[in-house]
Amino acid sequence: MTEKLKLSDAEWRERLTPEQYQILRQGGTERAFTGKYEKNKAAGDYVCAGCGQPLFESDDKYDSGSGWPSFTRPATDGAVEEHRDMSHGMVRTEVLCSNCEGHLGHVFPDGPGQNGLRYCINSASLDFKPEDN
Repeated sequence: MTEKLKLSDAEWRERLTPEQYQILRQGGTERAFTGKYEKNKAAGDYVCAGCGQPLFESDDKYDSGSGWPSFTRPATDGAVEEHRDMSHGMVRTEVLCSNCEGHLGHVFPDGPGQNGLRYCINSASLDFKPEDN
């Protein structure tokens, strides 16, 4: 297992845009239907905007109607970590990048596919790497 990426608050602020910092490092959420990848249908990989770790693949992306990019599963076992989130008077499962521990979004048990999960992820926490043709 590789060592997790650990940066100081100042280093994160320098590396990320203000929106990325608010979401990845402070657990924020972008407004529904405003993210740059919500309607993206191109083939490729979605990686962490904080550290570049591969997180999700376009083959597992679908339009959930929620207003955020939604995926049926992570790209690989171990790409994300899940933690119980009891903020805002709700009990949810938070999804974090397993490498830099950046907040990505939440996972819900109402998705299609074999596992029935919907990984609801903030566009600002992602970068998209198009598939090479």
